[in-house]
Amino acid sequence: MNKTEVINQIAEKTNLTKKDSEKVLNAFIETVTETLKAGNDVQLVGFGSFQVKPRAAREGRNPQTGKVIQIAASNVPSFKAGKTLKEAVN
Repeated sequence: MNKTEVINQIAEKTNLTKKDSEKVLNAFIETVTETLKAGNDVQLVGFGSFQVKPRAAREGRNPQTGKVIQIAASNVPSFKAGKTLKEAVN
């Protein structure tokens, strides 16, 4: 499912216009992004939680040459599904 399909589903389920549904989805994405950038977690009970996890620096290999390269440390966003979502999928 892509973003347009999600917008269509939101519009269908909420009786909002597609334009308003797109605004809602964009606002949600923007809010989660800003919250994670600020170093905070986003927890949606029953759905899951978004958080930023540090990834340590490590060595990698260029698959074409086999040469060892250094991969810098970084922060990566992660999502952990909540109990209700896990049960719904199983």
